[in-house]
Amino acid sequence: MSLKVAIGLSQTKTDKIINFIMKDGKKSVAKRIYNDMLKEIKLSGHMNPDIVVETAIDNASPTLMIKSKRMGGSVYQVPVEVKQDKKLFFAFKWILAGTKSKKGKPMYKKLAEEILAAYGNQGYAVKKKEETLKMAEANKAFAYMAKYMH
Repeated sequence: MSLKVAIGLSQTKTDKIINFIMKDGKKSVAKRIYNDMLKEIKLSGHMNPDIVVETAIDNASPTLMIKSKRMGGSVYQVPVEVKQDKKLFFAFKWILAGTKSKKGKPMYKKLAEEILAAYGNQGYAVKKKEETLKMAEANKAFAYMAKYMH
């Protein structure tokens, strides 16, 4: 068992994050970006960057989302719970979207900034999560239709 499994992120979660970062099949570049991002987080004063990344992902993970359901000629926005694997997907998708909106810095620095912002319950990813939750809360009246979703 590696040290990463004992503290913070599991190896599979780390690999998933690297795969989300990866573009055009260039895994070595994605690994370098990820490792540089961890170093950048460590330089900003956090002793364990794995825990910072884990907390940031938890802070950016949605619990409820909206799915469209067509019934009787009308389309309803039905709030549904998000499964664990989808939570990681959306959290990292939003974190990466937040980094892509910034310009003029290396990717690992932008990623570190976005992770630290999510760690502090701020930034693009957390804002996106809150918007999604607000929409789900607004459409709570259609929650009974969730049993018809598949």
